[in-house]
Amino acid sequence: MLFYGFPVLAPAIAADRGWSGAAVTGAFSVALLVSAVVGVPVGRLLDRHGPRLVMTVGSVLAVAALGVVASARSLAWFYAGWVLVGVAMAGVLYQPAFAALTRWHGAERRVAALTVVTLAGGLASTVFAPLTDALAGHFSWRETYLVLAALLAVLTVPAHLFGLRLPWPAHPAAADGSRPTTIARSRPFVLLVVSMSIGALAVYGIVVALVPLFVERGVSPTTAAWALGLSGVGQVLGRLGYGRLVARFGVKARTAGVLSAAAITTLLLGLVPGPAVALVAAAVLAGTVRGVFTLTQATAISDRWGTAHYGRLSGVLHAPLTVTAAVAPWAAIALAGPLGGYPAVFTLLAVIGLVAAAISLKSVPSRRETYPDGT
Repeated sequence: MLFYGFPVLAPAIAADRGWSGAAVTGAFSVALLVSAVVGVPVGRLLDRHGPRLVMTVGSVLAVAALGVVASARSLAWFYAGWVLVGVAMAGVLYQPAFAALTRWHGAERRVAALTVVTLAGGLASTVFAPLTDALAGHFSWRETYLVLAALLAVLTVPAHLFGLRLPWPAHPAAADGSRPTTIARSRPFVLLVVSMSIGALAVYGIVVALVPLFVERGVSPTTAAWALGLSGVGQVLGRLGYGRLVARFGVKARTAGVLSAAAITTLLLGLVPGPAVALVAAAVLAGTVRGVFTLTQATAISDRWGTAHYGRLSGVLHAPLTVTAAVAPWAAIALAGPLGGYPAVFTLLAVIGLVAAAISLKSVPSRRETYPDGT
């Protein structure tokens, strides 16, 4: 509701208010930027207190934020609403969920737990892109966002308040007494941040640009919305296979392979001219890689440095990564004109993804640099 509804409603918002596509998309990017900044202190809160308070407050704020977006009569008010959405995102999206499951389920079960929650998350686009399009067919974009806000209030607030009551385990100590600041300043951690952040351009830059790419190639907006939704099915398929990737490949090969696959599927979308069925198939493939990339992010810290400081280090990792993900949709839209269309944008994103894959090869600490958690 906070993420996948926007690509569907953005054209209607721009047409209704007379704002440019870049201006409308910029508000969404601002939300992601705010989420990145707020995510760092949220990570500290999660380490200390667990997810219940953070996610409950975040879901309440999300309801209010969509109400502000729906009531916006000026671009400034519209942006203010998305600032609030960004704060809510930091408290309800994957980062706090990953921190909770990583602490609750330990080394042996955390991959399975993360896979289950991301399988559900992978259906977000499958459900809410077509649902948003269906609502927009009967209501204005403002009314559509109000309906989504009502659903958020009914579904997520009680789920977080009453469903996250497991005792919060004691903070685990790193086996060697390492401090999170030491890890965060290490060369492998910095390179991990760089590679994942750059890779996010190829992975997330296509989400908002997918619908206009399809429309540019003669596909109807409704079919484009369904393609975005079906890419969520691809995410689910990718996440179902992540356990096998963990069992068969080390963290270095796994990270570089996923980033390379993201580049290839992005390039495929840029090169395939049609027909619509081929474009939809390419979107599903891109969604498959996006699904695996999410789990690669979720396990990047624990695979390299354990869970002792997961919440804090995850916040540090996700801050620049989210900044990149925030810039990516705006950049994809803004570059379409200078580059001569969306196919060229997707080709550029693919090249960036390959650079990220190369950098990731140096993101795994050596044996003497590893900070295990003893689990």
